[in-house]
Formats: sequence, structure tokens, C-alpha cells
Amino acid sequence: MKFKSILLISILITITACMNSPKETITVFETSQSGNQLTKRSNFNSELTPSLVQLDFEKKFQTISGFGGAFTEASAHLLNQMSPETRTEILEAYFSRKGANYSLTRTHMNSCDFSLSNYSYTPVEGDKNLEHFSIDEDRQDLIPMIKGALETSEDGFRLFASPWTAAPWMKDNNHWVGGKLLPEYYDTWALFFSKYTDAYKAEGIDIWGFTIENEPHGNGGNWESMHFSPHEMTDFVQNFLGPKLKADGKGDLVLLGYDQNREGIKEWVDVMYKDQASSKYFDGTAIHWYESTYDYFPEALQYAHQKAPNKYLIQTEACIDSQVPVWKDDKWYWKKESTDWGYDWREEDKKYLHPKYAPANRYARDIIGCLNNWVDGWVDWNMVLDRQGGPNWFKNWCVAPVIVDPKTDEVYYTPLYYIMAHFSKYIRPGAEVISAKSSDTDLMVAAAKNPDGSTAVVIFNEGMEPKFFELKTAMTTKQILISPQAIQTIVITN
Repeated sequence: MKFKSILLISILITITACMNSPKETITVFETSQSGNQLTKRSNFNSELTPSLVQLDFEKKFQTISGFGGAFTEASAHLLNQMSPETRTEILEAYFSRKGANYSLTRTHMNSCDFSLSNYSYTPVEGDKNLEHFSIDEDRQDLIPMIKGALETSEDGFRLFASPWTAAPWMKDNNHWVGGKLLPEYYDTWALFFSKYTDAYKAEGIDIWGFTIENEPHGNGGNWESMHFSPHEMTDFVQNFLGPKLKADGKGDLVLLGYDQNREGIKEWVDVMYKDQASSKYFDGTAIHWYESTYDYFPEALQYAHQKAPNKYLIQTEACIDSQVPVWKDDKWYWKKESTDWGYDWREEDKKYLHPKYAPANRYARDIIGCLNNWVDGWVDWNMVLDRQGGPNWFKNWCVAPVIVDPKTDEVYYTPLYYIMAHFSKYIRPGAEVISAKSSDTDLMVAAAKNPDGSTAVVIFNEGMEPKFFELKTAMTTKQILISPQAIQTIVITN
């Protein structure tokens, strides 16, 4: 009798524990070549033998800073040509919770190639104290776009700024393109960053941080640029910019060094993080993806992380460049027809790095590869461009996730927009990247646990056949079918 009572109590405890234990809800969203656009999917019947995707919540890696794109004069100018309703629609698509909910953004200081012309906030030659500093050039287009995004965003977002060049009068070649900052203007250039922060603050826009220089190696002598060596940039940050911002009460601004392609990162982090003195004011490293169309350079990313494991590693610019956008043809974005800057002119021994490649595949592949190699933020380039891939004063045409036709007030949300949203919408700032392994090597996978307790798992199938897999968490398993040429975000909530 005693045994039966104990058995009954044990059964009741087990039943109660099962009833009270949290149940996981798994929701799957897919974007695919077949036409899904962040579409919720639930029917996963398949006769295929499933592979295994396994999560390990105990293995934690970097903390996510965010995902997003850049505010450029080109994008802002286009928005101002659209109807008020369409302008609002685009801002909501990028910044509202029902849209992509961008959380990390960039803008340019002074003009860049995606400006309407060359301009500087410091137009008066010899103005070492920057008494004539003014951001008036940004008031018509750029500032209204940023303010519109801030008003739209319910969760807010971080904004960092990047200079392409100082005004020509501060440089050794007195030109917008190329050349170096004259040492006699290092103090002035440090003051420039401080004044910019104050000017934007006065507009109600908080700057989170800076990259020190966009593409310090230069860009082939084409558009705005200013050259630094690793030692020169480190000297500027260590002895001028860092101390100036600290003296002005702005020591909490994030400073990201480098800001160019990944293959060259080793020589930079070796100098930036050589010792405590050199690394004191650097908060992290910024990188671009243009060195290769398909390689995300995991070894270089791992090296950069190991040099500064407690600092940011942020992808700050990426786009399908040297390419006129294709209008309202989703399937083109999944075809291997696009080329990039290196396809025609790259050195013979490096041309293999720039094959024809599908733009959608490139985005999905690179972001997942970055997440699995310590990158904590991923920022796209222009948010909005026109059907030509501009405006751009240099006529350096590129593709953006959103393409518009101001003449007809039409908007085209390309597959790139939806792919960005697979990350930005579901992996939030503060999320911790966790271990995610796939037994099928043809499936790329990354996962992160959000501050609200939800988990986002991103799966990418670049192949031409569907894939069937079993997702295994600590509490449950679920069999899921992913379409050919597709990306899925699987959201797990309790």
C-alpha cells in the first residue's frame, strides 16, 4: 500500500512538472527564390531523411551590437522626392517593429561618393579652430531622414559616423581624392569630430561613435578619400582624437579603427592593439566585404578577435557595387549574373575572388559567416537608391535593398531587403551568439539568444534542392523543410 502511494505521488509530481514546464513555440519565416518574402511557413512534410541542426545554449560567443544600413545624402535626397505616404512607408519598412527594425546605422561626415556633390563642414581655408564649422549641407536631406527614422523607431538605434576625407585645405595634396592629413591639422581634425557630435546633438541626434576613416587605403583615386597607414591612424587616435574627446566630456563615444577590407586587417590590428597605450582609445575594429565576392575571410576575423577579444568587430559597409540595379525582377537577385568592382580589373592572381555571384546568396552567406566568426554588428550601405543605382556624383552605381522611381513614386523591395530583415528583425542588440551546428555541410546556420529570452536561428540553403532537417534544442525537436535557394529565420519562444 505504501509503495502504491509513493508511486502515485511520483506520477502526480511528474505530471505537474510537465504541465508547469515552459513549452517552446517555434515559428519559421522564409525568403526564397521561389517567391517567399519573410513568409511564415508551417507545413514541412517531406520524404527526405532529415539532417541535424543542433543548438548548444551553454556555448556563448559575442554579444550583438545590431544590424542596419547607412543614411547617405543620396538615400535622403531620394526620400524627399517621394510622396509623403511613400516616404513614411519606406521609413517604417526599415525602422518600425513591423518592418526590419534596424538597430545599428551609419552616416557620412562631409561628402562621400553617394553625395550630390563634394562638400565639407569646414569650407574656410586655414580655419584651424573651426570657427566656421557648419552642418548646413546636411539640413535639407540627411538630417530630416535621420530624424524621420528616429521618430519611426520604437526601439531606437545606434548611429555612428565616418569621414571620407577632410576638406582639401587640410591635406598634403589639396584635393578631395587621396592624399594625407597634414600633421599640422591633426588637432583641427580631432576638433572636427567633437564639433560634429555637438552639432548633431543640437539637432536631437545622438552619435554613438565613429570610424576614424572610411577606407584608409584609398579607393583607386576615384572619389573622396584620405590615406592613413596603421601607424598614422593609431598615432592620431592615441595622441589627438582620443584625448580631445575625453577632454570635451565625450569619452564614451565609440571609436572603431581600420574600416576597410578584411584581408588587410592583420597589419592594422597588430598596430592598433600592440599595447595598452596604442589600444587605449580604440573600442573596436571596422571592416568591409569588398575584397571578395564570396569569401568572408574567417581566419582574418578570428585573428582580429583574438587580438582584441573584448572590443567590437563590426562590418560597417557592404553592397552589390559597380552594378545598375535590376528593377522588379526578384529572380535576378538569386541568379549568378551580378559582378562587382574586382570582376574586370583585379590582378590576375586574385580574379578568382570575384566570380559572377547571386546578390541574395552573397548577403546571406556573408552575414552568417560573420556571425560565426565573432562579428557583432553588420551594416549595409545605402538604404535607398534609384533605378540607375544613384544618385552618385562619381557615377559609381550600386544596388540597395530598396530601389525607388521618384518619377512614378514606385518602390521596389528587393530580396536583399528581406534578407537583411531576417537578421535585423529577429536578432536584437544584446543577443548572445550561441553554438549552432549542422550535420549537412551545405546548410549554413547561425543562432543567437535575445535579451527577451527568444532565440533566432538563421538557416541558409544556397543549393538548388530543398533540404530537410531536424532542429534540436535543449527542450524539443522539430523537423523543418527549407526551400531551394532560401534563407529561414526560426524563432523559438517559451
